[in-house]
Amino acid sequence: MGGTAGAAAGSAGDMSGGSANGGASAAGGAGGVSAAGTGGAAGSGGVGGGDGSDRPGWKLVWRDEFDGPAGSPPDATKWTPKNAKSTSNQELEYYTPRAENVSLDGNGFLNIVARKESYMGAQYTSARLESENKFEQKYGRFESRIKIPRGQGIWPAFWIMGNNGEVGWPQRGELDIMENRGREPTISLGAMHGPGYSGSKDFRAEHVIAEGVWMNFHVFALEWEENVARWYVDDELFETRTPADLAQRDPNLKWVYDHPFFILLNVAIGGLFPGAPDNTTPFPQTMQVDYVRVYSR
Repeated sequence: MGGTAGAAAGSAGDMSGGSANGGASAAGGAGGVSAAGTGGAAGSGGVGGGDGSDRPGWKLVWRDEFDGPAGSPPDATKWTPKNAKSTSNQELEYYTPRAENVSLDGNGFLNIVARKESYMGAQYTSARLESENKFEQKYGRFESRIKIPRGQGIWPAFWIMGNNGEVGWPQRGELDIMENRGREPTISLGAMHGPGYSGSKDFRAEHVIAEGVWMNFHVFALEWEENVARWYVDDELFETRTPADLAQRDPNLKWVYDHPFFILLNVAIGGLFPGAPDNTTPFPQTMQVDYVRVYSR
């Protein structure tokens, strides 16, 4: 969630790319798959994901269908929930692993719930899941079926970030598959953040859903291969980026998408990108995730 302000380095940045989230932001050959396997039953499907089987030209290599009893935590072999106050983009949330903020609903969905409450010095709580050190992959199709929350100050995101955290952000690279500024309910953003083109200088594109992104589930996907990244909503291509885009802006810009990345899901509150919630924003706000699936060539 890189964002307008850009974020400081950290083990995983602090947000997803797009216009302003700090840590990295919003816009394939078979690259090295690591860690967790492909367990889990099929979810409710939808455009792009189908029933979770291989898709033309792509082999399913990792998945989480979020099956399990209501109130149970996400699979600890696949995800690590953040437990800390956000320090990026002037965001207002404290990320917790509590069931009140992140849990399965018993019907095959993961719920990430943002709440207005005083907690550990923050005004709001929410959740952020990361697959770092549990699943990381170089190149592939990264896909999730999500129903996003809405409202001024709400900032949901699905993104991937480089596993080479020692170089800092944005040098590690970030690709935002989906992020949304809650006050713009018809726009899904895709973005790319790297050295010299992060924060408000990122490469960004918008996909407009006239009825509102939040009204229904949508499948958000990134196809990332050597020297190219392509963004989709419901299998509709809306953005393609290559090293030539960087060179066109500045020949010194570096393409940093040639190593394994890990997956992040989160809902941020406030900050430089969406602005703070106001009295038009009801709480709690929930992002529902049907599945996350990753494919390789």
